[in-house]
Amino acid sequence: MKILHLYYDIMNLYGEYANVLALERLLRANNIDVTTDKITLDEKADISVYDFIYIGSGTERNQKVVLENLKQYAEDLKTYTENGKTALLTGNSFEMLGKTITDSKGKIFDGIGLSEFETTEQNKKRMTADAIFSADFSDKKLVGFINKSSSINNVDTPLFSVEMGIGNNDNDKKEGIRINNLFGTHLTGPVLMKNPYFLEYIAGLIIGTDKKLNTDHLYYEKAGYEVTLSELTRRASANQ
Repeated sequence: MKILHLYYDIMNLYGEYANVLALERLLRANNIDVTTDKITLDEKADISVYDFIYIGSGTERNQKVVLENLKQYAEDLKTYTENGKTALLTGNSFEMLGKTITDSKGKIFDGIGLSEFETTEQNKKRMTADAIFSADFSDKKLVGFINKSSSINNVDTPLFSVEMGIGNNDNDKKEGIRINNLFGTHLTGPVLMKNPYFLEYIAGLIIGTDKKLNTDHLYYEKAGYEVTLSELTRRASANQ
């Protein structure tokens, strides 16, 4: 299996590189050879040869730098996604997939146009919250934390339903985006470390869902997940 970690050095907030480490560990625990290539701005990748692509979160400034570089992959990412291959973009990296990003000063940046959603950055306003999300592909809820400064509108295929926390915008009870097997979310944690069942789902997509994964080594991660879910659920109930 080949993993591509794009912009590993400039889109690296919140320790999100641990998403790649978690996936590597799970695949290797199942006797699957894994190679991870780390590619950044001054290099060019042939993304068609990879089984999984990951981009993490960055500052708003770094996002704009990466956006210009990512445009060279626009058609390749479209083909990659149409072929049902798997990718995960966390934090503000998935905002680059849309039609436009409007910064806090009103300047408009063209996204790569993989989807028609539009992002607007809020002026000096950050939105933070603990989160509980649900997904139609899992009977397990997802937990984590949201920290963002953007509002996203016109997402046709959201990833999660919000049970606690913040959606794509102030009035939205949906969060993130899913395009075939490409996943984008602001949920941090890192999301695959905090949510071992989501990690298992992603790994299953990569190797083929007909193959049974051994997840015995995720015992402590699953125990930690249950503690977090229980505490957040208690807190949500207390606030109702």
